[in-house]
Amino acid sequence: MKLKVISLNVWQGGNLFDEIVEFLLHENPDILLLQEVYNSKDAGLARNLRCFDVLAGVLNMPHHHFAPALVDNRAEGNIVQGNAIFSKFPITGSNVTFYDHPYREDYVDVAENFATAPRNLQHVQVDANGTELNIFNIHGIWDLDGDNDSERRLAMSKAVVDAVSGKKHVVLAGDTNVKPETKTIRNIEKHLTSVFKDELMTSFNMRRKNNPGYASAVVDMMFVSQDFKVLEHVCPNIDISDHLPLIATLEFD
Repeated sequence: MKLKVISLNVWQGGNLFDEIVEFLLHENPDILLLQEVYNSKDAGLARNLRCFDVLAGVLNMPHHHFAPALVDNRAEGNIVQGNAIFSKFPITGSNVTFYDHPYREDYVDVAENFATAPRNLQHVQVDANGTELNIFNIHGIWDLDGDNDSERRLAMSKAVVDAVSGKKHVVLAGDTNVKPETKTIRNIEKHLTSVFKDELMTSFNMRRKNNPGYASAVVDMMFVSQDFKVLEHVCPNIDISDHLPLIATLEFD
């Protein structure tokens, strides 16, 4: 059976919302993992701040799960932000793991707070025509230095390894906020195969970045267990977010 998976950091719920929707409708994935998803229930707010519900209404993916990480105190109001997974297949179970800092309701999204923003690992079980898939959506601990194997990042990698160990049909993807050549990522690669390993120069959309350092930073990644065969994978250089999407077609028995 084939499975099309897409991962994308949507950038504040989707600052380029029309472009994201057009892209997702065209690509038509089976599994979609998103980071920086807003989930306001106020119908009067912009669509990016209602990202989860709006996408649930327009995508051909009837099953979805939201993993709140924090409440962003914005001018528009206090709005929950987190990870989201959408699926064409039924979601039969879920859990959420915070790496260290717990969910908080007083977060303000300014640069001096980035490093302490709560982040989590979202996990859902999916019934893909009788086969259980374990889908993990990662949003990693931020640090301006992508090479820094801080204690927090190493603890994050341990949490990931503990979560995926012993499971079959694992897909782990998202914005790790750390570069591939770090011990943090090597710890994960002892258990899972990196789909894009050493292939990408950057996973950022440089049309939306001012710091030239992002041009050589890969932080968005996808990993799979050995019971998946990777048929195709691509990271298209398109203008739908400040990150680039990861797309992979996988096959499993």
